[in-house]
Amino acid sequence: MAENTTYDLVVIGAGPGGYVAAARAGQLGMKTACVEKSERLGGVCLNVGCIPSKALLDSSEHVETAKKEFETHGIRVGSLDIDLAAMMERKNSVVQGLTDNVRKLLDANQVTVITGTARLSGNNRVEIDTGREKRVIEAKNILLAAGSRPVELPGMAFDGRMIVSSTEALSFEKIPRRMVVVGGGSIGLELGSVWSRLGTEVTVVEMLPHIAGRMDGQLSRQLLRILKKQGIAFRMDTRVTGIEKKSRTARVSIEDKQGNAETLTCDKVLVAVGRRPITDGLGLEAAGVRLDDAGFVAVDGQFRTSAPNVYAIGDMIGGWMLAHEASAEGRAAVEIMAGKYARVNYDAMPNVVYTSPEAAAVGMTEEALREKKVPYCKGTYPLTGAGRARCMGRTDGLVKVLSHQETDRVLGVHIIAPRAADMIAEAVLAMEFGASSEDIGAIVHGHPTFAEALQEAALVAQECSIYGG
Repeated sequence: MAENTTYDLVVIGAGPGGYVAAARAGQLGMKTACVEKSERLGGVCLNVGCIPSKALLDSSEHVETAKKEFETHGIRVGSLDIDLAAMMERKNSVVQGLTDNVRKLLDANQVTVITGTARLSGNNRVEIDTGREKRVIEAKNILLAAGSRPVELPGMAFDGRMIVSSTEALSFEKIPRRMVVVGGGSIGLELGSVWSRLGTEVTVVEMLPHIAGRMDGQLSRQLLRILKKQGIAFRMDTRVTGIEKKSRTARVSIEDKQGNAETLTCDKVLVAVGRRPITDGLGLEAAGVRLDDAGFVAVDGQFRTSAPNVYAIGDMIGGWMLAHEASAEGRAAVEIMAGKYARVNYDAMPNVVYTSPEAAAVGMTEEALREKKVPYCKGTYPLTGAGRARCMGRTDGLVKVLSHQETDRVLGVHIIAPRAADMIAEAVLAMEFGASSEDIGAIVHGHPTFAEALQEAALVAQECSIYGG
């Protein structure tokens, strides 16, 4: 039965895209409802993704620092005792605090939160199953922000115990002795790092010859060397051919491109080969919402789907599948509905891998520039030359600036460094404003800081351009 109230906007999903969109709609005076199937708001990112993984990454990095670095600073702590339960409780507390904040944000912006499973039901109508009843609400506009789920591989179905997704890998009750990670992307590298620091023997199996997906090749190679030095084993150009589960262990059969076979025995198999959009059960086909060939919701440049007044954002429409990308899209989509000008500049979208050191990037890679035959300049600067890095004993890494050879405009920045995730913001701002490497080089940076390495790399790039020297 339809409610008497007609909403200006109904958002399906309360993840980083959905809740930001709903809050922005409330700020713009729209009568808004946000439908979320879980009692806890925040979606995958806040509950079983970005936030809990970073909480564990920070905790495990403290363990690694105590094990390997304290003594060089004159600090002796003796043997370490890891209380995994306390570490998990801290993680859960961080998650709880942030999800509570999301609800406060929506309440503050007069957004009606409805707990239940939503599906499209005719023009401008959303059917909601709360578990106790079914109700139908009407909306002038509908925004699909249901997110994504981990990809499951044939023969490697998740059992939640031995073959796990990233969700279960965030909540192990004890530290595994050995773990095989299938996939060398950001999720596999980050969670592999967590458990490796806590004492697990981790082996990453990756089908490609490089890690971290679309990262610049030079940085990918350096990050691989760093992670190997930290104790993570890698099998590159290698695929999993089968998994045999025993009572307490799994035997993972792998084969490289040369046909060399190997069997890895482990306690846990983490399958981290990507995510796919959640499109089932939403009534998309009946509502006239078209999917593209890859299974994502097809949208135009203003996030409109093929169905009237239905929009989509975030992991549902593909792209980098990043939380901050979804948030930017959610904000833009709502502003477009309100008749405002809005856009998302995907050319200046930062991407981060939260290993230690972190890897962060924005813009084009050197490989992409070569492929497109763009004349470019390259400036690199190693962290060994940065005073702050020397003081901290964190000299593994570099900063790389790519600029157009003829205009000196910054085309890409790639960083491996502690807090690279924070450093990349300066590069994003530079690219948004069309800055040159000369502009970055001319800005006074605090000393000593890691950010000075970005300045130095920019100065090197400038020397190569027609404006340099």
